[in-house]
Amino acid sequence: MKKICIAVLAMILVLFTGSVTYSQEALTGNKLAVRQQLDEQAKEFQKEVIRITDGVYHAVGFDDSNTAMIEGKDGLIIIDTLRSTEGAEAANGEFRKISQKPVKAIIYTHSHEDHTGGAAVFAGKEKPDIYGRANFGIDVDEGSPVAKIIMRRGNRMFGRELPDKDITTRGVGPGKTPTGGVGKGKLPPNNFLFMYDQRMKISVAGVDLELVTAQGETDDALYVWYPGKKVLFCGDNFYRAFPNLYSIRGTMYRDASMWAESLDKMSKEGAEFLVPGHTRPVLGKAEVKDAIESYRDAIRYVFDQTVEGINRGLTPDELVQSVKLPPNLSGKPFLKELYGTVPFAVRAIFAGYLGWFDGNATTLFPLTPKEEAARLVRLAGGEENLMSELRKSADQQDWQWVCQLADHVVALGGSNVTEALKLKVNALRELGENQSNPPARNYYLSSSIELEKQLAGPQGGAAQPKP
Repeated sequence: MKKICIAVLAMILVLFTGSVTYSQEALTGNKLAVRQQLDEQAKEFQKEVIRITDGVYHAVGFDDSNTAMIEGKDGLIIIDTLRSTEGAEAANGEFRKISQKPVKAIIYTHSHEDHTGGAAVFAGKEKPDIYGRANFGIDVDEGSPVAKIIMRRGNRMFGRELPDKDITTRGVGPGKTPTGGVGKGKLPPNNFLFMYDQRMKISVAGVDLELVTAQGETDDALYVWYPGKKVLFCGDNFYRAFPNLYSIRGTMYRDASMWAESLDKMSKEGAEFLVPGHTRPVLGKAEVKDAIESYRDAIRYVFDQTVEGINRGLTPDELVQSVKLPPNLSGKPFLKELYGTVPFAVRAIFAGYLGWFDGNATTLFPLTPKEEAARLVRLAGGEENLMSELRKSADQQDWQWVCQLADHVVALGGSNVTEALKLKVNALRELGENQSNPPARNYYLSSSIELEKQLAGPQGGAAQPKP
């Protein structure tokens, strides 16, 4: 009878909790292999200034993001300015070994702090023109009414508080970055590229550039086209990882269709050098064309397949099981799911078009977690059967199931909460160490450490940490 009750419990819980994003086999892979893969990715962020072509330089690895410098006849143009004044000082020091000319202009590809926080360092005593979109700042987290939780979740996603032994990469940035003067050097734009489909030609220090609206990771994004040298500065609309169509720290909807359109526009420039806001540049006309067009095609494929599934009535849980990149795209080195993931993108597209309701009438007014857990315990034949299944799942290293069962035990409250949370701490660490997507990995490990600290505190695990 006990075995029958536990079997019923397992079936019911699967129905209530939905399918998991990744297969259990993928989550219990070889930790060493995963760590080696991530350590290999970390080489992408080796600190150096790369000469792209005559007069164009790209600083990689100095902070969360990159910065670029164009040397003109009598001055310099800086494209993006890193996150911190500390990082900016290091990169600017290297730029100054190349040229002592004054900075005549700063161009922001978008308003995220990791691209704007060090501007004052590059400007120095000069008063350069600063260019951005007319809607500059629309995507900035600091102005959000939920900025507090975005910051907390962002710290987990980027592993900002992880111990050194757990740090690898952040997907499209180094695992550890400067902390001095974060955001303190931001300067507001004083020259604006207006919204929607706009191309503005500017001439700075004898250098002719075109600033082009390019909605993608943000709604205020632009790219910089340097036709004389065939260099395209794409900001965050391309980097060497699957695009972050949704960030698990929490973001407004990132329009996948518009992002693909922006890439299509970039592909028609005929660039020979692609300089991204994160990761290393792509060099060579054929290589740049393949990178941009494959990126575009991957976004369009995920978008089209998701929309098609939505119109067939599939729920988000069903969609993430059916939408996969085809082999001709999934094999591309710059489409590995090392930052964004296809499942996260699918869920974001669904929510962006239809909101939170998955279409199943059952989920309109669901039971509370505590009410649901109480009913499941009755089906299982008592709370001890539930705990027995939880312990057995931990012994079998069925880590996702451990987390889900532990959440039900915690929802019930009572004497088993502390044991359930301890098992969850270990399960979260195991999931993290087996996870090759850095943001997800960092989130698992950070959550595990937070929960462990809470268990060691005065309350002794009375509740889970706040999101």
